[in-house]
Amino acid sequence: DLFSKSLFLAASYTDSSDDEASPRDKTQINSKGSSDFCVKNIKQAEFGRREIEIAEQDMLALIALRKRAQGEKPLAGAKIVGCTHITAQTAVLIETLVALGAQCRWTACNIYSTQNEVASALSEAGVAVFAWKGESEDDFWWCIDRCVNMEDWQPNMILDDGGDLTHWVYKKYTNVFKKIRGIVEESVTGVHRLYQLSKAGKLCVPAMNVNDSVTKQKFDNLYCCRESILDGLKRTTDVMFGGKQVVICGYGEVGKGCCAALKALGAIVYITEIDPICALQACMDGFRVVKLNEVIRQVDVVITCTGNKNVVIREHLDRMKNGCIVCNMGHSNTEIDVTSLRTPELTWERVRSQVDHVIWPDGKRVVLLAEGRLLNLSCSTVPTFVLSITATTQALALIELYNAPEGRYKQDVYLLPKKMDEYVASLHLPSFDAHLTELSDEQAKYLGLNKNGPFKPNYYR
Repeated sequence: DLFSKSLFLAASYTDSSDDEASPRDKTQINSKGSSDFCVKNIKQAEFGRREIEIAEQDMLALIALRKRAQGEKPLAGAKIVGCTHITAQTAVLIETLVALGAQCRWTACNIYSTQNEVASALSEAGVAVFAWKGESEDDFWWCIDRCVNMEDWQPNMILDDGGDLTHWVYKKYTNVFKKIRGIVEESVTGVHRLYQLSKAGKLCVPAMNVNDSVTKQKFDNLYCCRESILDGLKRTTDVMFGGKQVVICGYGEVGKGCCAALKALGAIVYITEIDPICALQACMDGFRVVKLNEVIRQVDVVITCTGNKNVVIREHLDRMKNGCIVCNMGHSNTEIDVTSLRTPELTWERVRSQVDHVIWPDGKRVVLLAEGRLLNLSCSTVPTFVLSITATTQALALIELYNAPEGRYKQDVYLLPKKMDEYVASLHLPSFDAHLTELSDEQAKYLGLNKNGPFKPNYYR
């Protein structure tokens, strides 16, 4: 019937979205008569609005920020171009930025993670969104270009996740890049690219590294991945974890979260690490630290989360056992060398959305998830509360950079001030009915602290 058909269409994270014409080939108009967007189907806006309303219930810090700052409009005059995952949760962030006075144009940092109905709801509300689930590589760069290249509209702030938008503006629109007042970047990969630019003396704008803020590291990378790794694996493979042998490449915050979840379900977990400190932490947490070559023939699941490239290469894939599941939890799709699998002797079979069987001539199958892209955002969802913490951090970083007096931030990469990190955390405490203890004057003096914080030095992680 029509109702169930419309419901099916709305649930973009379950449909394959592969079989229709590209949104680039059709002109759509929202109810206000604007066509300055490109999404899968603008008619899904109502469903998307409901998704956003559900997300708002668990993102109370952003709603509080809207109420506190709505009068003074700290982002009035800000023209923000953004490249993030487009989900109900990021929509709450985008609409908060708009409520604080900003104009926004938005695109997706991942070709699989866009919730089509949410992109439609944002476009209906007047945000220029260029994104849909299942974009091609060409679509991806086209969408970024459409966000930046707009007559009579020039961005003065960038919010990026992965560094692709920053890279595009830096390479193609040099004059625009020079006039940007600040960049906010939230991923390991993007931050690494910013530091490279800075080192080469080519970063001509201040940038805020929110990835390394304590709130982002601990909550998005550790606690979020601890929950979403299982969600992504279960939805795609229905695998039972008890007794399975799993190798996790990288024991940073993401790796720690993945390990904790899999260990709790009874999996046997191995770690690979390049950093002796992280390796020692893994040992103390009860994990075997190995080289990938030592366990590749016996493991049932391989998970990458290093932020590096070519962590799992064709040589490893050739030696895996039949039915081995391979997936990536790092931001970029460079960790697993998927290109090396696109050769004539291997057969690819799409088993279900985001699940491919790669079949060797002898019949061996390797189960590849999301073509090596980010598992939890390609194949499942992420806890809203955790994203609220990251989104609040991003909003405050944008406000800080946009309103900073001349000279406070030079052409370099900065960490979020500790005071702001603590403010983000404090905005989330009411959700738990948590009551903070206050220092007495005597205690504050003894510790050499201000009673209102910051309570830790900037280098504290």
